[in-house]
Amino acid sequence: MASGFLQTSLGEVWMSQILNGGGEGSLDRLLPSVSTGLSPRKRTTSQCKSEPPLLRTSKRTIYTAGRPPWYNEHGTQSKEAFVIGLCGGSASGKTTVARKIIEALDVPWVVLLSMDSFYKVLSAEEQTLAASNDYNFDHPDAFDFDLLTHTLRKLKQGKSVKIPVYDFTTHGRQKEWKTVYGASVIIFEGIMAFTDKKLLQLLDMKIFVDTDSDIRLVRRLRRDITDRGRDIEGVIKQYNKFVKPAFEQYIEPTMRLADIVVPRGGGNMVAIDLIVQHVHSQLEERELSVRAALASAHQAQPLPQTLSVLESTPQVRGMHTIIRNKETSRDEFIFYSKRLMRLLIERALSFLPSQVHIVQTPQGEDYEGKTFHGKRITGVSILRAGETMEPALRAVCKDVRIGKILIQTNQDTGEPELHYLRLPKDISEDHVILMDCTVSTGAAAMMAVRVLLDHDVQEDKILLVSLLMAEMGVHSVAYAFPQVKIITTAVDKKVNDLFHIIPGIGNFGDRYFGTDAPPDWSDEEMDEPSY
Repeated sequence: MASGFLQTSLGEVWMSQILNGGGEGSLDRLLPSVSTGLSPRKRTTSQCKSEPPLLRTSKRTIYTAGRPPWYNEHGTQSKEAFVIGLCGGSASGKTTVARKIIEALDVPWVVLLSMDSFYKVLSAEEQTLAASNDYNFDHPDAFDFDLLTHTLRKLKQGKSVKIPVYDFTTHGRQKEWKTVYGASVIIFEGIMAFTDKKLLQLLDMKIFVDTDSDIRLVRRLRRDITDRGRDIEGVIKQYNKFVKPAFEQYIEPTMRLADIVVPRGGGNMVAIDLIVQHVHSQLEERELSVRAALASAHQAQPLPQTLSVLESTPQVRGMHTIIRNKETSRDEFIFYSKRLMRLLIERALSFLPSQVHIVQTPQGEDYEGKTFHGKRITGVSILRAGETMEPALRAVCKDVRIGKILIQTNQDTGEPELHYLRLPKDISEDHVILMDCTVSTGAAAMMAVRVLLDHDVQEDKILLVSLLMAEMGVHSVAYAFPQVKIITTAVDKKVNDLFHIIPGIGNFGDRYFGTDAPPDWSDEEMDEPSY
């Protein structure tokens, strides 16, 4: 059995967690820093088509392939994660089988969820029993099935979840829990994976790993002595008193529920290949085409009431004249873009809830003013162009928290893909200002809003701000998420066959950062990370 979980979602794989449940971090140090100089640089890409979509370091494997849409043009989830249940006796090789499946699948956004993470918190009396190897960890009552079922259901639904981290040395949960999000495939493994009826209903495929009892005993001795600090007498005592009887009473009878029985564990590549073929066929059936649906839906409709366009004063129109002009120098483009961003952010803040607040002036008189009525304001930028709006937000919101989402267009499918995100803790309680410089079809903006909703941010607390939007993008976002407030400085009517806004502004990121746009660029295409 494995402690913790192996996660390949959010573009990263912590291989060491298979053994010790440790490791946490982000891709920050591997993402390129944005140059503030004015010298032009070439746009770089994260991979070529002839190479596998991953990068390996000494400690981890980083997937550069993104997560395709898991929702439809209405913004609602239209496909759930495919859940594989792995059951078998203690030390039967479930984690090894899971790793082999992940390697053979060769797809990102796979989560390995271990039942070991969901042992119940022990009382003082139970702690004493556990210390003397007299507590039965191989009984259904040892697991928190309510938390496990709730977590697996949310993860299957595409929601962000927190996973407890169980410490086998102290027999308790660590203070910090792990956050998991974005699973296309979930591999759930545990000795009691098939014993709970509610859990069984969440499993799309059930696999039983059948391994000889002598081999399982040898593996358990090695694991518990080496990894968990137990002595040989205690391990054998626990095995004879609890592990072996539990297998015969609770685990072995569930073999009849399995769709596939895998003898010999991870060495049975024939069985693993059959499993992988089935999973691939299921994933292909669940593929979605969102951008094509957006291009033909909700058009020729009046602009929604949730849209707020900055008043087109001579000053605003003059700044648009400058930044839309293809002959404008990069210096001037940046200067006037920043001016517009500041006006845009100030306009967005006016839609936040407020309450009456009375203060006393230096003259001793009362003044009836307003204060923000909410817990926090958080900014989230859609990389890379949206990141240019962060200074404007920081200039008017002191100590604002910032999150980042990287969404890119798949050049083969034309669909947006989620590659990376870093969101502040407890963002579900915040009012979120979602920032992107241009929105054409609305595909990237919709994905970003869906990510926020999956992290339990309330829809009516999301404000999408953009310098320039196409009517198509406005309709797409407003139709899918009618409670999201949309604020922009201008709305252009058309999007051409290449999803460019017409008349538009060009590729904002390339003009701002001084990079060269490829011939097939899209207004919503973000810069790819360079490694």
